[in-house]
Amino acid sequence: MPEESTTPNVIELTRRTLEAGNRRDVDAILSFFAADALWETTLDGPIEGEEAIRGAFEDWLGSYEAYEIQLEEIAHVGGGVVLALTRHRGRLAGGGDLHQVSPWVYVWEDGVITRFLTTWDDRGIDEARAAAERLAEQRG
Repeated sequence: MPEESTTPNVIELTRRTLEAGNRRDVDAILSFFAADALWETTLDGPIEGEEAIRGAFEDWLGSYEAYEIQLEEIAHVGGGVVLALTRHRGRLAGGGDLHQVSPWVYVWEDGVITRFLTTWDDRGIDEARAAAERLAEQRG
């Protein structure tokens, strides 16, 4: 009988992070991150560690009355690196709507995110794709 793979499916794990985001479940989101994870974002610069990442997610999600992430495209680039193109729709607490596509790069190790790169500009898609490919190549 063939052995089942014990390697986590990084595509499925990435989908679960997005589902947790849509539920606004910060505890569930953080359960996917390593305690010393690094979140690199074009808005705030590097955010490192569980406490800082928790604060960033709480601030981000808390600024919206309504918020939804839709997955437009997802690919395992290799070496645990996933590129996800995400569409964001929301209504800010003070008024105003959000409609944007953002590329996100996840680096998975042993079933947790060790590095997360986000850009909030759909013009950054090519840059995110190139970064994902570089990371995958580095990880072999």
